[in-house]
Amino acid sequence: MNRVHVVVPAGIDDPARVSGGNRYDREVCDDLRRAGWQVTEIAAGGSWPRPDPPALAALARALDALPDGALVLADGLVACAARTVLVPCSRRLRLVVLVHMVFGGDAVGADDEAAVLAAARAVITTSHWTRRRLLDRYHLAAAGLHVARPGTGPAPVSPRSAGGGRLLCVGTLAPVKGQDLLLAALGDLAGLPWRCTLVGSRDRDPRFAAALVRRAAATGIGDRVRMTGVRTGEALRRAYQEADLLVVPSRAETYGMAVTEALAAGLPVLATRVGGLPESVGRTAAGPPGLLVPPAHPAALGAALARWLTDRALRDRLRDAALLRRETLERWPATGTRVREVLAAVGAEPDAPAIRVDR
Repeated sequence: MNRVHVVVPAGIDDPARVSGGNRYDREVCDDLRRAGWQVTEIAAGGSWPRPDPPALAALARALDALPDGALVLADGLVACAARTVLVPCSRRLRLVVLVHMVFGGDAVGADDEAAVLAAARAVITTSHWTRRRLLDRYHLAAAGLHVARPGTGPAPVSPRSAGGGRLLCVGTLAPVKGQDLLLAALGDLAGLPWRCTLVGSRDRDPRFAAALVRRAAATGIGDRVRMTGVRTGEALRRAYQEADLLVVPSRAETYGMAVTEALAAGLPVLATRVGGLPESVGRTAAGPPGLLVPPAHPAALGAALARWLTDRALRDRLRDAALLRRETLERWPATGTRVREVLAAVGAEPDAPAIRVDR
């Protein structure tokens, strides 16, 4: 079987909806096509992971139209919030769920998430941390959970500056990404030479974005913090090229594609020790290519930034490690190969008895 129907959130190619999950989905679909697979994308409209009844009904109609035994790869943002649709469909379709994040009661009920994942023939996670989290939280068969970490593309090495003061933070402006923690830390470092660029959508949580502007102004660092909005493609690559350090102050993160994108440019990383971030930062023979600090701890974040800005030997050591880590990063073709292996294995399984469910 080399035909797959991929359920993705509507607008995955919309520049205003840039996310790691959307980027991953696009890379995987493109890889499948390059490998000769027939790929049909099913764009699920609605406000996922909180769909309204019309969104669920539209998804149900799209899946009901598929033939018995069809292979379906469903983005977990949609799948885990669609228990009433996906669980019945799984009885006649070959369902594989791609998990970018673990909800566990946040936005999606734990029982709903568990039911969808248990109904799938296989689950693909984007980090080993996510796989362990699912196994710890739910009664799932370990053999059915697979890891296909996000890849990176080729990138030129970022030239370093003398003082290391060009700080970069990439991610939607939202509480989970922790930009407020970063500004709190930077507010105490006004006496050191730095400038910080925040790259990410200001539209997902306008109130939070406005609060960041007010915080920067109130602490006297407004002229040193630049909020660019969304950057993609060449503009995002330029942002990495013009930085000395990527700062990832997230409160939660399943992997952190911005981390590996930065490392692909030889850029060291300062990140919180949460979720899959330690996995994405990684290690080298010369040590870690960055610094890890406790999450939701502005003082620890500020202390690490102060070390970076005042210790040239530390900057050189982390930069050398980042260049080594750059050479070991997984590439997108490897990600695609792993996903195709899982899909091919599910496609080769014996057919289950087809059960049509009246809605």
